[in-house]
Amino acid sequence: MINENQRFAQAIEALQQRFGKQLSTNLTTRQQHAHTMTWLENQPADAVLVAHDKHDVADAVKICSEHKMPVIAFGIGSSLEGQLNAPHGGLCIDMSTMNQILHVNAEDLTATVQAGVTREELNHYLRTTGLFFPLDPGANATIGGMVATRASGTNAVRYGTMKDVTLALEVVMPNGEIIHTGSRAKKSAAGYDLTRLIVGSEGTLGIVTEITVRLFGSPECVGSGVCNFPSIDLACQATIATIQMCLPIARIELLDPVQVKACNQYSKLDLSELPTLFVEFHGTENSVKEQAELFASIIEEFEGSNFAWDSDEQARRKLWTARHNAYFASCALRPEARGLSTDACVPISRLAECVTATQADIEASGMLAPIVGHVGDGNFHVLLLVDTNSEHELKTAEEILARLAYRAIEMGGTCTGEHGIGQGKRKYMEKEHGNAIQFMRAVKQAIDPNNIMNPDKIWF
Repeated sequence: MINENQRFAQAIEALQQRFGKQLSTNLTTRQQHAHTMTWLENQPADAVLVAHDKHDVADAVKICSEHKMPVIAFGIGSSLEGQLNAPHGGLCIDMSTMNQILHVNAEDLTATVQAGVTREELNHYLRTTGLFFPLDPGANATIGGMVATRASGTNAVRYGTMKDVTLALEVVMPNGEIIHTGSRAKKSAAGYDLTRLIVGSEGTLGIVTEITVRLFGSPECVGSGVCNFPSIDLACQATIATIQMCLPIARIELLDPVQVKACNQYSKLDLSELPTLFVEFHGTENSVKEQAELFASIIEEFEGSNFAWDSDEQARRKLWTARHNAYFASCALRPEARGLSTDACVPISRLAECVTATQADIEASGMLAPIVGHVGDGNFHVLLLVDTNSEHELKTAEEILARLAYRAIEMGGTCTGEHGIGQGKRKYMEKEHGNAIQFMRAVKQAIDPNNIMNPDKIWF
């Protein structure tokens, strides 16, 4: 019986014969296609294949299946929890050149794209249609990657997450067979919902090659604004009241004083270094004005101050560019450190309690860790700036992460609202899901009996 190294060598030889120069075994290339976003160890695959179409993906997976070699899909490399690592070696399939927008049906408000299309590319293509794709996780992620991690972002409070906007998928399964799930219809009662099963599976059940997504009409008017609060608790309480009042707010983002300071320095803003909400309203001119006025009346009850909003596009772009650059702004506060970004999500009623407790935990630890969040749906992020050469800081950071994850779960929430599990959060899955994990494992075993699809992710 041949051993694993021999099997992998045979697989790579077969892949080279099929794909030629599309396949690379260069170490630098392999490292660039593994985890690079935080201090989790970089674990490169044995080879990287640049796929040109779904047939390339299917043929590659068939070869890997025959030799029981792992397969990891790569979009643009923006995942944060080690989803791209290859702890057992294998093949990384780079989907970035599969970037065609295949069809836009304006009447049905749908678009079908290849997995390597990024959200910015899709919206650039849609710019003259009066439609847009609303999900905005910050990074210019590929649509395929956003499906894999069940991404959301700043607009999720109004437009939902990837599970809400994904209608249909084309997926290469572990045996190399191509299947289609869902349809362009808005709903269906036909059989198991395989689309929702694949969304958020992080490449452990198959590789998504095409996606049909819902589009939305571009709003006639967009207004954005900023307001300050004397405490994180009051900012969160104002957010809770806004959501409970059913105000159809498009974005409501929380920045703690440390994050505001970072954005001021990095993006040349002059905001007061207080707990701050960035907000955005979509609709007609009259409805945006009404939303802004209602929001102003709500925040008065929670000592909100300095609320100013504007529909000027240039001012709005500057504000949200600063928000999108929050990660880089935070890292600039301590350039010698590595940024460890984590997230948690709780029911909106527990938001103030969870964020306040997390802020107190960070302050007590002496760590530098800005907080920013899509608080309209109870989701917030902590960016721990860690000296990875310090065992004490690494241990402290890991303890903060664990307390945050367990805190969120105990409040009826989740250890991750949008980053996914990957390798980094596997340790919290049993606490969050209990014996439901055995049924997840059963699904994985039934679909991928040889465990070649992104193994050792989501659980141990």
